[in-house]
Amino acid sequence: MTLVVHGDPAPQGSKAYKGHRLNAKSGRMSAVLVEQVKGVKPWRQRVHAAALAAIRAYPGWQPLDGPIAADMIFTVRTKPDSRPVWWPRDTRWSKHLHWRPASAPDLSKLARSTEDALTTARAWKDDARLVEYGHLAKYYAGDPTHPDALPEPGAIIRLYTLTGAPR
Repeated sequence: MTLVVHGDPAPQGSKAYKGHRLNAKSGRMSAVLVEQVKGVKPWRQRVHAAALAAIRAYPGWQPLDGPIAADMIFTVRTKPDSRPVWWPRDTRWSKHLHWRPASAPDLSKLARSTEDALTTARAWKDDARLVEYGHLAKYYAGDPTHPDALPEPGAIIRLYTLTGAPR
């Protein structure tokens, strides 16, 4: 399965404690935890919608099961016009050079929020089935050095069963 998601990728952040509430099912008190990253909900919704659209293209779709590999190539905002803070001071710098976004958002947290959305869309039975990343990366929008870097923020996601070709 291959899907393209448009919009600003958002990381799965930490949760903030907001008190307790009564759990209707168990009758016990449980903690109320709220996502701290504001953009994660819209990002998950976009991934979910793109996954559902891809699933509809396969009549009789069944969620992927067994060992799964994934490629997740995230495209983030356009690169800044100024020298990154991590760039060595004694190395030539120009805004016309191409470099990778070695700053927030964290790549692993982008993958985590995307995995959660794929799970709710039933692209796979469980994100625990994901055993390998073929390509997990982030690029700036419009980066000409990689064919999967989109012209605008978003992501290209490919899911493979390890016993065959992409579905």
